[in-house]
Amino acid sequence: MIGQAGRVGLGLGLVAAVGSALLWLRVAVVGAPPRPARVAGWVTLAAAALTCGALETALIRHDFSVQYVAENGGRDVPLYYTVTSLWAALDGSLLLWLLILAVCAVLLGRRTPDRLRPWALAVTGVVTTFFFALTYFAADPFAAVSPVPAAGPGPNPLLREHPAMGIHPPLLYAGYIALVVPFGYGIAALVTGQTDRIWSATVRRWTLVAWALLTAGITMGAWWSYAVLGWGGYWAWDPVENASLLPWLTATALLHTLIAGRRTPALRSWNTSLACGTFLLVLVGTFLTRSGAVASVHAFTASPLGPMLLGFVLLAVAVVVGLTVWRAGRSVGAAPASSLSSRESVMLGNSVLLVAITAIVLTGTLFPLLVEAVQGSKASVGPGYFNRSAVPVALVVLLLMGLAPVLRPGRPADLRAVRIPAAVGLTTVVLVGLFSRPGVLALMAFGLGAYVVTGLAGSATGMLRRPPSAARPWRRAGWLVAHTGLAVVAVGVAASSAYTVIAERQLHVGETVRAGHVGARLEAVDQHGSGSGVAARVRLTLTGDASGISSPELRYYPARDLTVSVPAIRSSPTRDVYATVLAVASDGTTATVRLAVNPLVGLVWLGGALTALGGLASAVRWPGRRRAAPQEAPAPQPVTVGSPA
Repeated sequence: MIGQAGRVGLGLGLVAAVGSALLWLRVAVVGAPPRPARVAGWVTLAAAALTCGALETALIRHDFSVQYVAENGGRDVPLYYTVTSLWAALDGSLLLWLLILAVCAVLLGRRTPDRLRPWALAVTGVVTTFFFALTYFAADPFAAVSPVPAAGPGPNPLLREHPAMGIHPPLLYAGYIALVVPFGYGIAALVTGQTDRIWSATVRRWTLVAWALLTAGITMGAWWSYAVLGWGGYWAWDPVENASLLPWLTATALLHTLIAGRRTPALRSWNTSLACGTFLLVLVGTFLTRSGAVASVHAFTASPLGPMLLGFVLLAVAVVVGLTVWRAGRSVGAAPASSLSSRESVMLGNSVLLVAITAIVLTGTLFPLLVEAVQGSKASVGPGYFNRSAVPVALVVLLLMGLAPVLRPGRPADLRAVRIPAAVGLTTVVLVGLFSRPGVLALMAFGLGAYVVTGLAGSATGMLRRPPSAARPWRRAGWLVAHTGLAVVAVGVAASSAYTVIAERQLHVGETVRAGHVGARLEAVDQHGSGSGVAARVRLTLTGDASGISSPELRYYPARDLTVSVPAIRSSPTRDVYATVLAVASDGTTATVRLAVNPLVGLVWLGGALTALGGLASAVRWPGRRRAAPQEAPAPQPVTVGSPA
């Protein structure tokens, strides 16, 4: 019965999504009333909610006649992880994807449509239709199972070891999917050849919200990886990690050029390309994650969805490229390009550099797939490639970011204001270089981080001295916080990468392993069984510069034939003492222990949180009187997209 209800919901959602796309297209082309299209959008949302509710009910009731529950449910799974099992595997995660996609469409369509909104909603309807069809025909989680098993294996053990399972995937999905709105507006601009202030404001607001959610999701995922996987790191340039980073980079570039484009109409074509390209990268990431094309602890297993997803990606790319070429050939009467002031030059420069990092990461991510497709042999691209090629460009981005507080639109740069931040940055480099040898890139990151934070602090002090005028100070405060967060992340990454000390050793009871000035003495090995498997807990006494008891575990889940090393982390403001157990003897007399001391790794989580909060603060419409537009920058008239600068 539950399976039938879910199946009906998928069919209803597919029909409603098709109707929504066609009805919004009718509104865009002939100016029909939008009410029927809105109703179709609400029906699509109701159908997506019905399917999610049906699968959640089946999971909670342990209805193993439903295929998804039989493969991912379990009687011994706690209720929290039973609920989060909805997105623990491929088929169920698509239902959450559909729900968020339908919510975005309803939110976009609830206001009186402007000239481009119906086109954007029609594009959103097409994307929704594809994912409903993908789920209905190729990834139906409600398929019946016969004979009905007595129990299921439960979700992957890695997905039931940390409460972030309930936060990280929804945040990441919301960030991914909200980027469909800028994509829709980008297609609308290419179709009509028009952009205006409303286009820029709408794209900026949706991109900011999506960017902030994506930032929070990536940060939460890094913390989850650090706390669960037991390898002691948080970013390994894994293909699926890269898939989340790619749209974040281009969305960041888009936010910069949207601001610069207010005074420079020549950047409107660049903005349109970034709006479209960002969601195309989301589709590429969806393909990498759900096709089984890459081997990753973050990816879903191989599935028949790969060809369908790849086909949709190629079709979307062809449409965007075709419209871009067509629009470029029909561009007439474009507004003249304005000269770039210093601030706009820095923003455009940062945007270009972010796109360059995107190209570097995308090349390294797709290269093994291309080699395998062409030559039939396996290839891999390690972290060394990304660290040598992407990190130096990121440091240049950090350098330009420090100039933002001293630049004003339409005015020449007063570089004297950079003297104090530059002096602080150089002093930091000298002091850190004298007392340690972190490496050139890490040393530059420390100096640039201090330089950026000092400049932002000066800008914040000046802003506080001025009387509040309207909502704009909140936006400025938001981007100050976001930029500060990025600088803090850079310092945290540099410190945790350069100064981490690791030691690994097989210990007998009573022996000690040392990492730097911290030791861990093996006291006992306790092996015990549980309802879902067996576990070995190692009790360590920390010595030297740390004290206390650390108890990492090694857990084996026979239902999944998977062994998980659960680390024990003792955190302080300056460092983490990170202990994992890699193997234990059957008689409990020895254990292989890995001990790591990770300095300042907490700055990564703090910086990520500040960045996400700053983005959300900039996106919110704060109450207050709006400041009038400056005389030197009148509201631009609609301009033709794709015109030569």
